[in-house]
Amino acid sequence: MQHTLLILLGPTGVGKTELSLRIAEQLGSPIISADSRQLYKDLPIGTAAPTPEQLARVQHYMVGTLELSDYYSASQFETDVLSLLSLLYKDKGHEAVVMTGGSMMYIDAVTKGIDDIPTVRPDIREQIWKEYEAGGLAPILEELKQADPVHYDEVDRQNYKRVIHAVEICRQTGQPYSSFRTRSRKARPFRIVQIGLTRDREELYDRINRRVDQMMADGLLEEARRVYPFRQLNSLNTVGYKELFNYFDGEWTLDLAIEKIKRNSRVYARKQMTWFKRDPEITWFHPDQEQGILAFIRQQLS
Repeated sequence: MQHTLLILLGPTGVGKTELSLRIAEQLGSPIISADSRQLYKDLPIGTAAPTPEQLARVQHYMVGTLELSDYYSASQFETDVLSLLSLLYKDKGHEAVVMTGGSMMYIDAVTKGIDDIPTVRPDIREQIWKEYEAGGLAPILEELKQADPVHYDEVDRQNYKRVIHAVEICRQTGQPYSSFRTRSRKARPFRIVQIGLTRDREELYDRINRRVDQMMADGLLEEARRVYPFRQLNSLNTVGYKELFNYFDGEWTLDLAIEKIKRNSRVYARKQMTWFKRDPEITWFHPDQEQGILAFIRQQLS
C-alpha cells in the first residue's frame, strides 16, 4: 500500500481534535499537529492543545516543542514534517499517518510546498520598519491593499510581521506578493488525502463562544498573566492572549476582552474557511459523519 498522509483540517472550534484521536486510534497512527501555536509549550489552554489524557491515548508530534522566544516558520514546518514522515513511514512502519490542524500556511507547506519568495534587500527592510515605528501599521496595510488586494484579503491584518513582509516584497519586485504564491506544487513521495470538517455558521459560532468560556474556566486568564511579560514576542501575537493583555493594561474590561476573543476567533474561522474552500482536493464532511469519514478513509487506503 502506498504511504498516505491523512489531513483532517477545518476552522477553529469545529471539532478536529477528538475526531482525529479516534481516527488515529482506528489506524494505529500517530498524530502530527498542524497548529502553529500548539508548538509552544507554555500556551496549552489558549491554543486548545491536546490534554495530557489525549496525549496519552495517541503519540503526538509538533506539540509543545518550542519556547515562546523560538523563531519558527511554515518553511521550517515543511522541512520538519517531511523528515518526520520519512521516519514514521520507513523506520516505524506506518502506512498512514494522521495530521490535523487549522494553520493554513502550515498545511499548504506540507501539501504544496513553500514558494520561492525573494530575499528582501536590507535597505528596503530598514525603510519600511522605520515607517512602521513612526506611523504604525495602518498606512502599511493601506499600501498592501493597493499593491496586492488578493493578499490583503487573506493575510491576518493584526500580524504586523506578515503584513510588513508582504509589502517589502511588493516594493522590491514591483509585483503583488500573492503572485509568488502560485508556483507549481512540489512532488511528495507519499499520497495526500485531505478531509475538511465544516459546520453551519451559527453552529460553529456557538461552539467557538462556548469554547472560549470553557478556556476561561480552565484558567486562560492565569495562563495569559504568566506569559504577559513576554507579550512582545510573535508567538503571543495570538487570539486569546492579545485581548487579555489589553485587559491587563487597563484598556478593556475583562468582559470586553472575552467578547473580543470570541469575535476574533469567529473572524479567524471565517478566514480559515475562505482559504480552505479554494482547494478542490479537500473532501468535506460534518464532524458528526464519523462513520462516513471512516468509510471514505478506508476507501482511500484500499
